[in-house]
This record gives sequence, structure tokens and C-alpha cells, in this order.
Amino acid sequence: MDLKFGLATPSQLWSLQWADRQALLNEIDDGGFTHVFLADHVSFRNGAGADGFVEAAALAQLHPSLGVMISIYLLPLRHPLPVARQLASMARVAPGRFTFGVGIGGEDPHELAVCGVNPRQRGVRANESLTIIQGLLRGETVSFSGQAFEIDSAVIRPTPAIAIPTLVGGRSDAALKRTARFGDGWIGVWCSVKRYAQAVAMIEAEAIALGRNNVDWCHGYQPWVGVDWSSAETAKAAVKSGMEAFYKIPFEQFERYTPAGTPLEVAAQLAPYARAGCKMFNLKVCAEHPEEEVALGAAVIEHLTQLLAAD
Repeated sequence: MDLKFGLATPSQLWSLQWADRQALLNEIDDGGFTHVFLADHVSFRNGAGADGFVEAAALAQLHPSLGVMISIYLLPLRHPLPVARQLASMARVAPGRFTFGVGIGGEDPHELAVCGVNPRQRGVRANESLTIIQGLLRGETVSFSGQAFEIDSAVIRPTPAIAIPTLVGGRSDAALKRTARFGDGWIGVWCSVKRYAQAVAMIEAEAIALGRNNVDWCHGYQPWVGVDWSSAETAKAAVKSGMEAFYKIPFEQFERYTPAGTPLEVAAQLAPYARAGCKMFNLKVCAEHPEEEVALGAAVIEHLTQLLAAD
């Protein structure tokens, strides 16, 4: 089974000196990861966040071949023309290495409000934006009249020489339909294996109904994971602390969907998702000692690969 593995930007990366950043990216590559992924927020909860494209461009220059992915980019907060330009620019600075993960957000309605976006229009804005962006990146002159956007004769040059994969995130059926219409894959989060398998089947059926019959799907799963070399309790405490600090929500609301334990135990919890159709694991690794995140994530990859090879 040919799988891709992403690691969330290590928590200490941007506090390191330049040479140490490069060394850490080399360690990630050597550990079996195919890419680094990063989040995108404008002003989340207490104002936290980072610009996905800025960090993706910076990461791409720290290593010559490691992939970079925004997951998830909050597309409804932006106008599609600047986003299309950013994508075209990423195709120049990291050709063939960038993956665009998109979603509509909503965990923090205030983030939408301060950007002037009606939460009820998130889906419309995302769908219209993807229609516009994909046309522009195909080299078309785009005119569009919709509920959210009016565009007349827009053009983006140069267009990417290598197409940028688009993966769509979200837990709702609307997100699955968006994937079927626009995506190269779906990014699941906080869902059971049963729901994951159902989602994959729904996406592929919807895509066929839309005439998309030959998609080389790359569906992903993006969990927070707590990992420790020997203690499941230490692993759980690490991921609990990290998630509560970020989401400002009790861990118990996430716990049943959050693998924690030794590398082998975490791999065993992830393996059923691969059997259900997952081809990409994006791991947000939480550890008692942040400097061990990469090594622990690499150990999870090794055990997961071995478990699946034995099937």
C-alpha cells in the first residue's frame, strides 16, 4: 500500500536558527515523511494563527524536495483572485511539491465575523471560489457572476506547469459533495472508521454522477496523536494539553477520535483508516518533550507500514 505521511510543523521550528531549521526538515525527510503540513488561521479564538501561504513558502525553501501542504486553508475568508495568484506563485517556488487543502472553518464564528464573512455563506463562498480558482489555474479567462463574487475577464499568468492537488476538508455531507465536485481527495478529521469508509464511498459515487470517472483519489486523515516511547498515560496527557490549549474546548469532546500511546499503539489505531481507503496520514504529533515529535512520528510510520504490509 503506497501511503503518504505528513507531519504538522514541529512546535519549535520557527524558534530555531536557520541551519537548525534545515536540519530539522532533513530529519523529517529521513524519518519517512513525504511532506510537512500547516494550518491557516487569521484570528482564531484568542487571536492565534498564521498565514498558510507565507509559512508554506518559507518551509519550501528549507528543503529541496520535501512536500509542503496547507491543511486546512480557510478559503471563505479570502477573495479567490489573490488566492489563485498565491497558488500560481507556490507552483513557481515549489514546483510539484505543494498541496492545497481547503475547508470552510467555523469552529470560531468570531474569526469569520471579524473578516466580514457571514458564517451561513461559507459553503457558497468556498464553492464559488474553487470554481473561479480552478478555471484561472487552467489558463482560462474567467468571468463569473454568483451569490458571493462578481468577476469580469480575470486572468492569472503564468499558470502552474504541474497541477496543484486540491484536497477538501470537512465533516459534513456538503464537504463530501464539495470534494466530489472539486477535489483530488478528502481530508477526514475526528471521525470513526465506519464514517470514514462511508465518506469515501459517497465521494466516489457523487463524483461519478458528476462525470468525474477517472479520479486518482488521495483521501487523507488528519488526527492529533499523543505519542510516548513507553507510557500511554504520558502520551494522552501530552495530546490533551496541546488540544485544549489550541481549541479552548475540553479534551473529552475529542478523545474517542484521538489516538494516544506508544508508537505501535498509535499505529494500530490508525491502521483501520488505511484499510477504509485513507492514502495520506497528516499527523499532529504531541509529545512530552517537543524535540522528540519527529522521531516519535517516524516510529509511528514504521510500525504502521509494517502492520499494513502484514495484511
